[in-house]
Amino acid sequence: MGGAVMTRKINVGIKDIGRAVGVSMMTVSRALRGVEGVSPAMRAEILRMAEVMDYRPNRTARSLASARSSLIGISIPTLFSDVFPEILDGMRATLSHAGFDTVIDTTDYDRSREAAWVERMLDWNAAGLVLSGIDHAPEMRDHLRALQIPTLEIWDVCDDPIDICVGVDHHAAGEMLGRHLIACGYRRPAFVSVPEGRDRRADKRLAGLRASFEAAGVAEMMVERVDRRAAFVAGAVGTEALLNRPGPRPDVIAYLNDHMAFGGLSVCERLALPVPQAVGIAGFNGLELNAVLPRPITTVRTPLNAMGVTGARNLVARMNGAVVARSMMLPTLMQDGDTTCAVGASAGRQNEQLGSASLQHGLRGDKRTD
Repeated sequence: MGGAVMTRKINVGIKDIGRAVGVSMMTVSRALRGVEGVSPAMRAEILRMAEVMDYRPNRTARSLASARSSLIGISIPTLFSDVFPEILDGMRATLSHAGFDTVIDTTDYDRSREAAWVERMLDWNAAGLVLSGIDHAPEMRDHLRALQIPTLEIWDVCDDPIDICVGVDHHAAGEMLGRHLIACGYRRPAFVSVPEGRDRRADKRLAGLRASFEAAGVAEMMVERVDRRAAFVAGAVGTEALLNRPGPRPDVIAYLNDHMAFGGLSVCERLALPVPQAVGIAGFNGLELNAVLPRPITTVRTPLNAMGVTGARNLVARMNGAVVARSMMLPTLMQDGDTTCAVGASAGRQNEQLGSASLQHGLRGDKRTD
């Protein structure tokens, strides 16, 4: 049975044009929208290539252009964590009450994915944007500033945000935790986190933790980085690796978050390693997990829901033309639990009782953070 062969036309996007010309998606977007910042020669070349490649603007994006007054784009690294859903919980209720709709996307801590998402939101004429953290692609940062799109950076703070920011000082939070652990008598600290550079807030907390111990005369800190998504598993794997290292074992282990700390605590209990007498355990964020644990984890509580509410209110005010604080830092609280020694105690006395037996690995999972 004969018949014509049907071929499906592949849609050309701005990423394809940028690759052909050798420029970024943002440069292509500026040229196609007629925004300043692109030379006449480059604009002409981009427009020529768009015609050659038969580029057609996204009709769905154009149909959403009328939503400028009600659409807010929210970018977060991951939904596989209690941190960002709790921030979103406070944020979305506030935005919805103010009459705004939200579009949420995840970036997996990838700057290029975040930049591509921002371009989609600009194509959709979003009324405002919410970005996680303050570390973004420089070109995207400059682009948003030039367009003067109301933009909220959440979860971290700096003196020079894109537009406005609401968050906590992660370096200072790390220092606070370090001072507390020093007061508890710990002197051989360790930290379990993800690969360096993936979660910059965690890197700042580690830097603060180190600063406190160095000020107390402790120059060395063991760091175990685990490339896993499931935080409980990552905490367990990191703890096992630390306990299997040659030489003196840590007398306290701090973790990127409470979920990782729970994974570490589970390993210690499985090995009958006394917590906090032989090793202390400390988390971060004061997650709801602590409310149901028979032994609450020592942690630093962060005002996640309040951060979402405050950030959303400031963004709405900013979109309505009100003047709001460019940078708002919210307080963190040291929350003592049952997994560290009491302040003034001498920690780690039983640390060497574990012996040198090799621990069993093979836990599975992959990449969640913050």
